[in-house]
Amino acid sequence: MRAIPGRYTASIEGDFVVFVIGMRINKLWKPHKWVPVMSAMGPMLRELFTHPEKGLLSAQFGWSGRTITLIQYWRSFEQLERFARDRNDPHLPAWRRFNRRVGTGGDVGIFHETFKVAAGAYETVYNNMPVIGLAAAGEHLPVARRGETARQRIHADDPANHPTPVRSMSRAGSARQ
Repeated sequence: MRAIPGRYTASIEGDFVVFVIGMRINKLWKPHKWVPVMSAMGPMLRELFTHPEKGLLSAQFGWSGRTITLIQYWRSFEQLERFARDRNDPHLPAWRRFNRRVGTGGDVGIFHETFKVAAGAYETVYNNMPVIGLAAAGEHLPVARRGETARQRIHADDPANHPTPVRSMSRAGSARQ
């Protein structure tokens, strides 16, 4: 990914969902437990990227120590839930395998967090960064299009959040901005 010089933000139409999912390798000496868990995500992502109508907009991996995290952007919670529960999609069989092979044994930890985001109730800024995160899921645009400050961007459609500059008086009595 190439970094794009300058300040940018993201815009996305309507509500959306941020889904954070991950795993932690609790027992490094048991790869027969954690490698299958780690390998299960590839087929799921292939299915989702092959079928964009299922609702996944973008995904990004992160790895820190023993924890692997995947941040996903979804069009709706209903599409995320449908994918998770559909017998014909790869998630449900992988979830059942995890429960049979690992369960509550403690060798591998898994987690997820789901955030429903209302239209306009977010703000982003990317300075000298590649197109990542919400900008990859939605539209990547110059920061001035949504506002120069976080407050302006989080409520870009509300004119009350675009205050006029404050003028102050210098010691000499002339107004300056």
